[in-house]
Amino acid sequence: MGAIILFDGECNLCNSSVQFIIKHDPLAYFRFSSIQGAEGKKLLAQYGEADDLNSVILIEKGKLYRKSTAVLRICRHLTGFWKLVYFLIVVPVPIRNLFYNFIANHRYKWFGKKQACMLPSPEIQRRFL
Repeated sequence: MGAIILFDGECNLCNSSVQFIIKHDPLAYFRFSSIQGAEGKKLLAQYGEADDLNSVILIEKGKLYRKSTAVLRICRHLTGFWKLVYFLIVVPVPIRNLFYNFIANHRYKWFGKKQACMLPSPEIQRRFL
């Protein structure tokens, strides 16, 4: 059983990150949903979470992870040296999230914003909820 990643479907950085994860996840461990979509909202409600477009959310083995913790846990399952990034989990969450929040708060300015959620290609459509 895999994990689910909830992401901001209007964020160019977030959409590029999803494409990157798909490329480095040949075992298709991850499935995806935008936070703005019906399935994303349903999952957030199920876990008692508010819509937070400034956080990537990972649901893995019945637990919900946010921000830098989600990113590091995602990296742990990717191919290549990305697995090694997980060692940063030893850095205290408040310090990690300082960096995460800085990028999250500037991502639209730096990377832009889409007018609508991305539409996955037919070959990866099955990985989206």
